[in-house]
Amino acid sequence: THTSSQNKFLQPLSKCEMSISDLIEEFQPDPWPVATGKRPLRSVGTALSIAVGLLESVYPNCGARIMTFLGGPGTQGPGMVVGEELKEAIRSHHDIDKNDVPHMKKAGRFYEALGGRAAKNGHTVDIFSAALHQTGLHEMRHLVTKTGGHMVLADAFATTLFKQSFQMLFAKNDKNEHKMGFNVNVEIKTTRELKVAGALGPCISMEKKGPNVSDNEIGIGGSNTFQLCSADPSTSLAIFLEVASQQGQAAPGGRGAVQFISQYQHSNGTKRIRVTTLARHWADPVTSIQHVAAGFDQEASAALMARIAVNRNETDNDGPDVLRWLDRMLIRLCQKFGEYNKEDFSTFKFPDNFTLYPQFMFHLRRSPFLQVFNNSPDETAYYRHKLMKEDVSNSMIMIQPYLYSYSFDGPAEAVLLDSCSIKPDRILLMDAYFQIVIYHGDTIKKWMDKGYHDTLIVSCFVLLSFSQFKYLLLSLPSSSNIHNLSLPFVII
Repeated sequence: THTSSQNKFLQPLSKCEMSISDLIEEFQPDPWPVATGKRPLRSVGTALSIAVGLLESVYPNCGARIMTFLGGPGTQGPGMVVGEELKEAIRSHHDIDKNDVPHMKKAGRFYEALGGRAAKNGHTVDIFSAALHQTGLHEMRHLVTKTGGHMVLADAFATTLFKQSFQMLFAKNDKNEHKMGFNVNVEIKTTRELKVAGALGPCISMEKKGPNVSDNEIGIGGSNTFQLCSADPSTSLAIFLEVASQQGQAAPGGRGAVQFISQYQHSNGTKRIRVTTLARHWADPVTSIQHVAAGFDQEASAALMARIAVNRNETDNDGPDVLRWLDRMLIRLCQKFGEYNKEDFSTFKFPDNFTLYPQFMFHLRRSPFLQVFNNSPDETAYYRHKLMKEDVSNSMIMIQPYLYSYSFDGPAEAVLLDSCSIKPDRILLMDAYFQIVIYHGDTIKKWMDKGYHDTLIVSCFVLLSFSQFKYLLLSLPSSSNIHNLSLPFVII
């Protein structure tokens, strides 16, 4: 009976692909008229609850995805984020600060509980939002974060950019297998001097206690094992460790070790396990500060500090206090590892592997992850979700955009994110992960206006220059493939 009920709703794709394709092609807009001054009725929470309930009944503890496509906010039933009347505006950051949010808290609790149910069974929920107004991503953010899903914010589903970006979700490797894993279980084992303080990322706690679990929690704590419902090649998890034994740390010749045991279900259905073990020598922070400094990775540290700052902002809801905390942490770092004469700032000097870190903090303080001005709550939720999920490389692009210069002097090169990089004979491309900006220098723009890049110049004197000019333009990413610069989704 259970099998027959299951087959009534769920079938292998090979058996129903044609029927699904026909259904999608026959989709039509809802013919029910929408009264003047009202919003369309959408039962987003009910639809998601049915999908989660169906999967947890027939496929518990098995990799699965629920893809939600939103064209507007939920306006009725559980999880509604705004009323049916258009005169009722959807909440803004200003409304949240004033606590004038009649639906937000109730909807947030509903979607968070729904995310807990899906995550418990290893099911992922993706949300693709395409509308010119807010759709409720702020309330639904925990549903996506807990399950490790994708969150996409776009203007319309019909754009070429969205379609191409969506196809990248189903990218395959050279073995024709999808680049995704499910039910990822990460267990952390440490030597006795170290304890696991917590994790930050698209995961949930497995609530597995042990002697290496710290009482001081950072993010999701109280466990040495965490679960990610799904993962792709750019998914990352930040693990925070605490030094529990100062005596062990100072032991000459001693080493601290950390082992990550990751078990997951591959997209081809097989179960896989990966074990990664790291060992480092202990260094006394008083007598061997140079050894501590030598192990500093400024990019990884900036990405970790960004996650901690976002988590503090989410839990404490005090933006100014988080900025002051970042400033204090930077000052402490400068005092600890900087070389300077007291009361003489001109003598300050950082080790080479620290020099960019203050610059990263400068951009982080002004980023949309911590500054909500000119952003809706949905946009803020989207930005923060991407930061908490992506790897260090992509996180750094979000924090401090990359600026590339294209010129006649050679191949593209990275240049300073400064006005001094603007030259009349250069084309600049700024990759900020969420946006791509292309700037044409004054000379380049004049040549383009005259169509020189489309014209064959016969004169030997200028042939080489204009051939290079044409190649220069062709080497830039076009609007049809610009999404390849950042993975897996770039919606411009």
